[in-house]
Amino acid sequence: MHQSKLGHNQRWIIMTAVFIATFMTSVEVTIVTTALPSIISELHGLAYQSWIMSAYLLTTAITTPIYGKLADTLGRRNVFQWGVVVFTIGSLLSGLSPSILFLIIARAIQGIGAGAVMPLTFTIIADIFSFKERANVLAFNNTAWGLSALVGPLIGGFLVDHLSWHWVFFVNVPLGIIVALLVWFGYQENVQLSSQLTIDWLGIIWLAISLVALLLGIQALDTIPVLGAVLLVIALLSGIMLFRREKRFSDPLISPAMFKSRTFTIQILTATILSGVLIGYQMYFPIWLQSLYRVSATTAGLVVTSSSIMWLVASFFVGRLISRFVPKQIASVLIGIMLLSYLSLIFASHAFPVWAFYVIAMINGMGMGIIISMNTVLSQHLVPNQMVGSATSVLTLGRSLGQTVMAGVYGAILNLVIRMQLHGGISFSQVNSVISSKGAAVVANRSLIAPIILTALHMVFVGVVAMLIVVLLINILDPNRKVIK
Repeated sequence: MHQSKLGHNQRWIIMTAVFIATFMTSVEVTIVTTALPSIISELHGLAYQSWIMSAYLLTTAITTPIYGKLADTLGRRNVFQWGVVVFTIGSLLSGLSPSILFLIIARAIQGIGAGAVMPLTFTIIADIFSFKERANVLAFNNTAWGLSALVGPLIGGFLVDHLSWHWVFFVNVPLGIIVALLVWFGYQENVQLSSQLTIDWLGIIWLAISLVALLLGIQALDTIPVLGAVLLVIALLSGIMLFRREKRFSDPLISPAMFKSRTFTIQILTATILSGVLIGYQMYFPIWLQSLYRVSATTAGLVVTSSSIMWLVASFFVGRLISRFVPKQIASVLIGIMLLSYLSLIFASHAFPVWAFYVIAMINGMGMGIIISMNTVLSQHLVPNQMVGSATSVLTLGRSLGQTVMAGVYGAILNLVIRMQLHGGISFSQVNSVISSKGAAVVANRSLIAPIILTALHMVFVGVVAMLIVVLLINILDPNRKVIK
């Protein structure tokens, strides 16, 4: 779109901004999950702990398709710049949070910014580089994600152990300012602004109602079951209305035509469900290790790092695997291996070795690195050229939705199972204080509380195993029996 009008230096100024922005939004997840136990303990937020992640993921999911439409009309630069500024403001407010409610609102603001930044990094690369150059540039940009996955837990652990959890949010503020300045001075875009802005507002409203009702319903199930059930019904009805709207609207937010290919649909479902599995180990491995094994935040964060290393290594083999094997064969074998590794967590006792968490995380990283990369490549390949952008945004939305919904589900499971076991004078707040590794000196009933936390974590990973069984069955039912070329 713009590649012929941009010089070499200008393209790489933009690429630098895109690289830093990719790092900034991806490190957000890894760095925050490492600090989560300390945040929960200090702000007394165990009952709302899943919202720290869910608020960010929910607003990202809702805004992603909206920004995709706006970027086509208002230009990539304007929408991207807006996203970076909003994300940076949200980061600053998160770091300044004096309460759990303030933090959740600030995280939602961060997500509104991330909804523009994350998908537009891919769109901008497609705009300014030719098709032949694009694969190498995307590979280069993916190293920003890999770098964030490696250093995020280390930075998060170091900041929590030596300063405070507030600093895990402050580190993104200078990065956001740098990206905003690079875009402002280095990214010039000639856009013919359309007088007609065709946006599927009703589709956006139904999508937002469906997602918000779904997450609130999941959150309410363990405390107010009737309200939770009502909200889930509202979510279902809103989803049906969204589907009917998209079938009729001329320029839909999410085009139903893409889903005519069952193999394409399976790629989206697989990426969505596996993203739900991903958020499970990212959130609950550090909590398990810090609350029951008393390891530092840094050491607990390294478990997530080991998975990220395997993810990066495994992704280099995707091209060769796709060219030789049927997608359902690749996915089924790897999901089966991941399923067996997670089964061991359901039966894990207090004597379960710490190194086993690293092994499970590495198996998880290997499987995810291959399968989700394959989902991305195939979802773009299986649709017409004019729908590649939409297919990418649907995959992005699916991944955000998988993480958002399952973060709420796991949180509801954890809280419900903990509350069901409270007896002998043990309160919910006492369990809250044990969750952080810094609470060692202040809890008297640790020997009674530890089994409660262990049982709750067992049930969280029963949920993870159930998700893996579902995604395994979905891939086995893929009608495609040929290597896709």
